[in-house]
Amino acid sequence: DAIAAALGYIADAVAVGDTDTAIAAIGKLRQARSGRASMLILDVPPAARQQAPAEGILAIDVVHADAAVMAPLTHLLGKVLIVDDMRAAQALAHSADGWTAVTREGDLLNRVIARGGSGGTSRVQIQSAHDEAVALIEQVNADLQRCAFELESAQDRAAATQAEVNRTLSLLHDSDARIAALGDQLGQHSSVMRSAQAEAERLVQTIDDVTAARQSDAEAAGAMQQRLNEALAQPEIHVPDDSDREQLTAALALAQSVEVDARLAVRTTEERMRAAGAQADSAEKAARDARAAIDRALRRQEQREREARAAAAVLMGASQLADAVVRVLESVEEKRSGAMVAAHERDEQLVALRAQLRELTSLHEQLMNSAHKDDLARAEQRLRIETLEEKVQEDFALDPSVLLAEYGPDVLVTPSALSPADEDEAEPTPEPYPYVREEQEKRLGEAEKGLALLGRVNPLALEEYAAMEERHKFLTDQLEDLKKGRADLLVIIKEVDERMRDVFGSAFEDTARHFAELFARMFPGGEGRMFLTEPDDLLNTGVEIEARPPGKKVKNLLSLSGGESAMAAMAFLIALFKARPSPFYVLDEVEAALDDSNLGRLIDVLADLKADSQLIIITHHKRTMEIADSLYGVSMRGDGLSQVIGQRLADIVDEREPVTV
Repeated sequence: DAIAAALGYIADAVAVGDTDTAIAAIGKLRQARSGRASMLILDVPPAARQQAPAEGILAIDVVHADAAVMAPLTHLLGKVLIVDDMRAAQALAHSADGWTAVTREGDLLNRVIARGGSGGTSRVQIQSAHDEAVALIEQVNADLQRCAFELESAQDRAAATQAEVNRTLSLLHDSDARIAALGDQLGQHSSVMRSAQAEAERLVQTIDDVTAARQSDAEAAGAMQQRLNEALAQPEIHVPDDSDREQLTAALALAQSVEVDARLAVRTTEERMRAAGAQADSAEKAARDARAAIDRALRRQEQREREARAAAAVLMGASQLADAVVRVLESVEEKRSGAMVAAHERDEQLVALRAQLRELTSLHEQLMNSAHKDDLARAEQRLRIETLEEKVQEDFALDPSVLLAEYGPDVLVTPSALSPADEDEAEPTPEPYPYVREEQEKRLGEAEKGLALLGRVNPLALEEYAAMEERHKFLTDQLEDLKKGRADLLVIIKEVDERMRDVFGSAFEDTARHFAELFARMFPGGEGRMFLTEPDDLLNTGVEIEARPPGKKVKNLLSLSGGESAMAAMAFLIALFKARPSPFYVLDEVEAALDDSNLGRLIDVLADLKADSQLIIITHHKRTMEIADSLYGVSMRGDGLSQVIGQRLADIVDEREPVTV
């Protein structure tokens, strides 16, 4: 509010670059009757900053804007102070430094002006409120995100606590089940212990009975022993009769049997007592273990119950925290809704102000475009004038001032300015007439058309003609030379063709004659011949071979067997060799596909050919090697390298001949 009050109507001004632009814009507004506008001129020198007194704050220090706008704002707000109330403003306004005081509520006071009260919202206030609303919305969004994060964290903790509670309850259920199982085991051990105690009591009673019987038997045995001793001690020998002896023997046997049974019963009872004692000890130990397990299970159950109570307390705290977060979110949402409503209202105000700003900006652009168009028109006009002056200087060698003085629009057109046709048709003494631009432009167009029909004059036409004539003569001489050379070449070609016909005809006749002889020699009883496909055109003719072995009617080479085809081919080659001999020939396994009879005939032919030429034959047949003068073979040495071995057969024959003495 303080800055808006200090700037006043300048707060709604449009920023322009310089004073000329502002003046031009004002002129356009006046011409268009578009109202009035305030403009802030940016092209101003920076102002010196004043030292603020202790009673206030410099208004320029709280303004943040672009660097281009800060210079004019320093001029406007350099002597403006922001104070707390009107009392401080009054004290500064009456000072001799000329300060203008502005309160935070928007009241302004200086030595001359006082402005205040309540009014509409300025554009600066709306922009500031909009910025505050945007900042508040951002803060609310940040709070919402933070609360949402805290709520999510609380929900995660609550879920973890609930999971821990469920796990603890599951452990409690398991402990209860184990306690019940241990109780069943304890009952079983107690029953076993009671049975063992009853068995022990029964065994003790049995031991007592056996002990009493043993004691009575011992007393009876003692009485009998005493009687025996008394009988032995009597002076008179009383020989017992058989009945007494039998009674005594029976009594003794009975006593011994009773003693043995008593001892067995005692031992059996002792063993049972020891087994019952061991069973009782085992049952007692199992009972102690069961009681210890029950005690441990009870302690674990108490621990689980304490943990469950703690988890329930944590869950309750998390639920309370979630409720608190929800309440905070609701409060923040209410604040956010209020801020959004306020921001929406400020946005509407800002949209209206921006629409007004766009209108002013559009008007400013229109003014700038109009001024720019005027500048362009003036520049184009100056350029056209300069172009016309240069054209007059080049075409007529006249100065523009002389041209205007003699041929200007205010000078009468003299008869000398008429065309020759007009002079012939004109009166003998034509009078000058005033200059009419349309007529003179028409005459100028007709004159330019006539000049265009004449075309351009080439001052170098003679030199170009001489050069072209010399070039034509050179090309004519070259053409004559080419024609003469062509005639000479045709004569040479004709002579070469005739020579080729003669040579080819002679070679063909010799080859055909030798082929017929060799074929008859290599195929006894057979017939072979060579003929031309086009005898009248020896340069383009082809050569055909007919071969008929003995006993066959076929003449086509494709119908012959492999050996016959090889023999026919060898006959043709050797016929060529005989017709036009060479110093030597190289043959590579030409007899590989021949049988012994055909090989013999071929060897005879090669032996005849050997008389006129040297033969180099690559072969694996011994019969072919036998007609050779020298043999060469390739062998591998012990070190793996190849070695060529040669031998003259004549030397071997000489070595084998017997020596004549």
